[in-house]
Amino acid sequence: MRFMVIEHFSDGNAKAIYQCFRDKGRLMPEGVSYVDSWVEANFERCFQLVECEDVDLLETWVDNWRDLVAVEFYPVVSSAEAAEATLGESPELH
Repeated sequence: MRFMVIEHFSDGNAKAIYQCFRDKGRLMPEGVSYVDSWVEANFERCFQLVECEDVDLLETWVDNWRDLVAVEFYPVVSSAEAAEATLGESPELH
């Protein structure tokens, strides 16, 4: 299952977050896989796409970062998967 993880950086602390990442890595438990991420241009939020079959592992991972960020996560599907689920077919997406 894929999840969109939204990290809200606390008090403009992007530097502290990246220092922790540099020193300790993603701090992901086995079973959580990083796919990709994007950071808001003003460094207030990070959007990460991860894969995980066990939501408890996802909770464990985000707990490792709660001292630096407020975290939300949502199960997501691709646009093609959503179209197939709602239309019953795989449309050509441009």
